Amino acid sequence: MSTRELVLLADDEPLSREFLQEALQAQGLEVVAVGDGDAAIALLHQQQFDIVVTDLKMPGQDGQAVLATSKAQQPERPVILVTAHGTMDVAITAMRAGADDILEKPVGLAELELALTRVRDRRRLLCENRFLRAESTGHEPFVCGPATRAVVELIDRVAPSKATVLIRGESGTGKERIAALVHTRSDRAARPFIKLNCAAVAESLLESELFGHEAGAFTGAARRREGRFELADGGTLFLDEVGEMSAAMQAKLLRVLQEGEFTRVGGNRSIVVDVRVVAATNRDLERDVAAGRFRDDLFYRLDVVPIFLTPLRQRPEEIVPLARSFLRPGITLTADAEAALQQWSWPGNVRELQNVIQRLCLLAPGRLVDAAAVHAWLQPGRPDALPTVVLQPATDPYEALAGRPLADIEAELVRRTLRRCQGNRTRTAELLGIGVRTLFNKLKDDTLVEAPRA
Repeated sequence: MSTRELVLLADDEPLSREFLQEALQAQGLEVVAVGDGDAAIALLHQQQFDIVVTDLKMPGQDGQAVLATSKAQQPERPVILVTAHGTMDVAITAMRAGADDILEKPVGLAELELALTRVRDRRRLLCENRFLRAESTGHEPFVCGPATRAVVELIDRVAPSKATVLIRGESGTGKERIAALVHTRSDRAARPFIKLNCAAVAESLLESELFGHEAGAFTGAARRREGRFELADGGTLFLDEVGEMSAAMQAKLLRVLQEGEFTRVGGNRSIVVDVRVVAATNRDLERDVAAGRFRDDLFYRLDVVPIFLTPLRQRPEEIVPLARSFLRPGITLTADAEAALQQWSWPGNVRELQNVIQRLCLLAPGRLVDAAAVHAWLQPGRPDALPTVVLQPATDPYEALAGRPLADIEAELVRRTLRRCQGNRTRTAELLGIGVRTLFNKLKDDTLVEAPRA
């Protein structure tokens, strides 16, 4: 089977058509040549072509009709127009109609080769752009239960509006994926989807990340840099861990939401943008507002449309369908393996489930994953082998905590989780359902400073 690119060539002049066909074949292309626009349009409805090269003036339907038909079928398929009437008006009209390049007769070999290079590069960039856009928004959430279905139905109702959305839920519940769904189901889907994790950026750099800066605004600012609000103009800006913002940054974010404009760091000109903001947090913002840690006016600006994502342990009917959706082709979970998955509490929610399933698929000795493998990888730490683990009868996990001071329980929980994560503080914060900055503040307490044990 041929893997060469297939070109549709349409030209009513036999000598020109023969020359172009040989020149294209010399470039390693497979060519189907016809003598008029009617035949070219008929072939477009019958075959798949990679590139179209068409004369502009032909009997019957001309090159403009061939161009229009090709773009209607596949907008990204390159079309090169060839004309003996190479005026500026012809070129402008052709380009506005979607032509990727235009060549004047008699066509030279060098000009044809350059045109092919240009249209191939453009097509590759379009494919890369489509891939990167898909990567930025990710796949749509897998709907397999009433809780997720209710969230998706809510998004369908609010996505077409410009209202801000606040997504609440524990770490690992899929807040970023839900934010991407709000974007892709809105009328902004063709525009940028820009993300920023507010807890992952140092406080001193967060303003520049959001609003950009002018050259010389601070040490190291050698040139102007656009911020996330500018990059998201016309699209959606997703602010993850918005509850970790300082009071000063909260005030600046509130101004943008109220007025739709901002000033770059070191600048003096207001920049107007049209950005839909979707924020997310795993914090109890109502409690933070009551304690004075989060502005109430900003909270109400963000919480126009609240979306609550329940933890995976509260929707056990979704565990097995989700696990199956994460399996690699050819890998199957046994019935007892699925039962073992349902017995786990999933403190890391969907992210932890996906991580475990990916690990099991990679390490499974065969096509079946059984309960022994599942039990082993649901224990704290990485096992040296995959032994069969027998689940012990459930006991009351809170009995031993009764009567102890709350501060001691919290400190012990942080220490044990830090050891379980082998000192990884980001993973520790995720499992505890708090921000990284909050965990760092807790670790400043001398009673929590302890080298994690293996």
